[in-house]
Amino acid sequence: MSPADYDFLCKLLKDRSGLDLSADKRYLVESRLLPLARRHDLPGISELVQKIRAGAEAITAEVVEAMTTNETFFFRDKLPFDHLREEIIPALLQARAGRRALRIWCAAGSTGQEPYSIAMVLKEMAAQLSGWRVEIVATDLNEAVLEKAKSGLYSQFEVQRGLPIQLLVKYFKQTGELWQLNPEIRAMVQHRKLNLLQDFSSLGSFDVVFCRNVLIYFDQDTKISIFNRIAKVLEADGYLALGAAETVVGLTDAFKPHPDRRGIYRPNADRRAPSIVPAMQPALKLVAAR
Repeated sequence: MSPADYDFLCKLLKDRSGLDLSADKRYLVESRLLPLARRHDLPGISELVQKIRAGAEAITAEVVEAMTTNETFFFRDKLPFDHLREEIIPALLQARAGRRALRIWCAAGSTGQEPYSIAMVLKEMAAQLSGWRVEIVATDLNEAVLEKAKSGLYSQFEVQRGLPIQLLVKYFKQTGELWQLNPEIRAMVQHRKLNLLQDFSSLGSFDVVFCRNVLIYFDQDTKISIFNRIAKVLEADGYLALGAAETVVGLTDAFKPHPDRRGIYRPNADRRAPSIVPAMQPALKLVAAR
């Protein structure tokens, strides 16, 4: 891969996905795109770039998907899910008692481990949420990972990473060498393709937004844009959860850190709250877990 090819790919990925690659990430590009080149019977990445320059949109989409597949696992970092169970949901149960409905958005949901972790937390709280309408929307740019997420199928290695054994036994069924999440939990999550660089106001408004471990790949201007647009779809008393290495500090005044919960942010009180937009599909009514 020549320097010109690398510069071309960096610009392409920045324009299409927001991915901001530094000069020392050539190894990452090569490790992810060489297998793709071979699948298309091409000798190397330079030939892949030639195809893209010639207008091969299908290959371009595959390149973007290959480069935007990020690591994820069940209950990653654990703390945000503790905050969800101990602080966020109890507070929203009081604040939303009048309408008895919650909407949660998991941005960059990848292969589903994070949105399904949220779903399992809520399922374990089903007694408190009895009679409530709950909608979890998981979005990602990558169609391949969305399809995997919808299937709910995970390897032994994937279910061993972060998933408590009691939840594995309770909510998964072994299918050959794989484990499949049960239909009840899968039905709690709606998976949709979405590019965070584009307008996402059509998703409606949310009470909670998980946008974790994705903004670290963007440059500062892109982060600011995404934060300010999240602020427009998050309820004025809602909650934003970020990854351990991410922060709004120094980027936007639309949010402020939660005083007691690391990684959780609240909208600033002086901003305008979004109007309530109904769920786009029938939301799930939770029943107590057995």
